[in-house]
Amino acid sequence: MGDERVEPAGSPASVPLEERADPRPISLPDDSAGADRSGASRIVYRLLAAVTFGLAGFLGVTSAVSAAGTDLRAERQTDIADLARAQLQRARELDAELADLREEVDELLARQSGDEEAQVAQKELERIAPVAGLTAVTGPGVAVTLDDAPPSARSSDVDPDALVVHQQDIQAVANALWAGGAEAMTIQGQRIISTSAIRCVGNSVVLHGIPYPPPYRIEAVGDVDGMIRALEKSPQVEAYLSYAKDPRYGLGWKLERLPSVTIPAFDGSLTLDYARSADDASR
Repeated sequence: MGDERVEPAGSPASVPLEERADPRPISLPDDSAGADRSGASRIVYRLLAAVTFGLAGFLGVTSAVSAAGTDLRAERQTDIADLARAQLQRARELDAELADLREEVDELLARQSGDEEAQVAQKELERIAPVAGLTAVTGPGVAVTLDDAPPSARSSDVDPDALVVHQQDIQAVANALWAGGAEAMTIQGQRIISTSAIRCVGNSVVLHGIPYPPPYRIEAVGDVDGMIRALEKSPQVEAYLSYAKDPRYGLGWKLERLPSVTIPAFDGSLTLDYARSADDASR
């Protein structure tokens, strides 16, 4: 548009030849300076646009590298693993406080040892302590480790639910070990007693209020051969093993004979929040 010229009114192009009284040529205004300025402005605008887009691209790349695939707005992130670790640390601190309180109670009971009723209660406590899981146990045993399938097993034609360890899988192993002659047992290092409950929450298993990610290790002291036979005969364990042996799933399974295992005493709360009799449960 800047290179076209518009003839001014009264120029030779707008006046018929017969009306031109003055034969001298009429000088037209020179637009070359304006055209040069217009062309220079376009070049400047293009340069500014190029610089703007280049700067935006540079900032985008810098942000991507800095984020390393994460959200730079950390306050909007919810890291489940960090929450689980914080909960586990808090639970350990509470367990330590509980152990200190129990020591104080034992000291108070010891001071009252001269009382006849206190002596009877203490003897009864010592009698039932091993059965209740309140004393440590050491002896030969077994260890079973269950784990989720590796990431390579995930595909569109495989149900994701079949690639993770569920609470019923852990319960199946624990029940088989009890049936095979286990005297004491731990899951993830925690002593299992009659009131212990295994719950599945998301991709973690909660035991005594503490969430644990896989792998899940179960240790038991008792008749080693009897426990292994019970695992082999359990239909629920056999169902899990079918997924562990199938290359499409590849769930983790490891069975070990241990010459010596130490099962610690239970140091959690013995209080029941909810309970009902076996007769009521069967109705």
